[in-house]
Amino acid sequence: MLYVILLLCLQSVRYVATGSPGLAPAVRLNDGNLMPTFGLGTWLGVTPEGLLAEVQDDSIEKAVEDAIDVGYRHIDTAALYNTEPQVGRGIHKKIADGALTREEIFVTTKLWNDQHAKEKVVPALKHSLQQLNMSYVDLYLIHFPVGTISKFTPDLTDYLETWYGMIKAQKQGLTRSIGVSNFNQDMIERLVRETGVVPAVLQVEIHLNLQQPSLLEFCRQRGIAVMGYTPFGPLFPGKASPGAPPPRVDDPALVEMARKYKKTVPQVVLRYLYELGVVPIPKSVKRSRIQQNIEIFDFAIEEADKRLLRSYDANYRLTSMPFWKNHPYYPFHS
Repeated sequence: MLYVILLLCLQSVRYVATGSPGLAPAVRLNDGNLMPTFGLGTWLGVTPEGLLAEVQDDSIEKAVEDAIDVGYRHIDTAALYNTEPQVGRGIHKKIADGALTREEIFVTTKLWNDQHAKEKVVPALKHSLQQLNMSYVDLYLIHFPVGTISKFTPDLTDYLETWYGMIKAQKQGLTRSIGVSNFNQDMIERLVRETGVVPAVLQVEIHLNLQQPSLLEFCRQRGIAVMGYTPFGPLFPGKASPGAPPPRVDDPALVEMARKYKKTVPQVVLRYLYELGVVPIPKSVKRSRIQQNIEIFDFAIEEADKRLLRSYDANYRLTSMPFWKNHPYYPFHS
């Protein structure tokens, strides 16, 4: 028990309270802004045919409302997802209900690859703001370093040019913070070396089978906060491809670990990622799961259990974008 209390105290050192009723503490970004350390993802995924899943109902809007009700203060979306309108409607409904103010909710969205030219960044963000019905977002990310002509046909636009456009968008007050997604260490170093502007946030794939300790340490040393998408990886059997490394949600060791903490296996996994310094953004449209996911701030994982969880790291990536593998800005070679 003493170990748990001490670890919880240590965790609180790098986080600060937001002043809002959200459950998650906030991290101070390198630009001085605050970001809640837990968020709701709104990526609908792909169909069995490999196509982008289309928004067919108002499930994302309702999920955003439910998330706010149970204490979320961070919502993640992107131009590619086609969920920005529903995210905006869900947030504005709760604002109208008096549940919170715009300043108490942190909204992240992302620039898609076909808008990488410097002069296209600000118009693209303005379009996202129209979709969200907002005057600013809290965080704007370059979704991938690879520019494209259409959805997935690549071109050779330099992501450095895109970063200059992001800096301009921030100076215009359209976004409070800027960052990148799916960039590797070399790419981030180049951004900083050429522009002097350090990304506030890096969003990457992080789960038990892809823990990326070197990248996390690199970001920690440079004051870059890390958001983790796909935080469950292939944990659920229905989402695991043939040959995906263990564990699954019914793994006996994980089930016993969860029982010890009086939590579910997904909650233990999310807590572990949080203790790695990652801001998890799990996706769900079920209110019960949305609530369970965020209930991870009342326990800490013991070191022996962390050693087991670390052992599952297999450098196994779900988002590899193999059709861009020969592009000079493909980020996943190492």
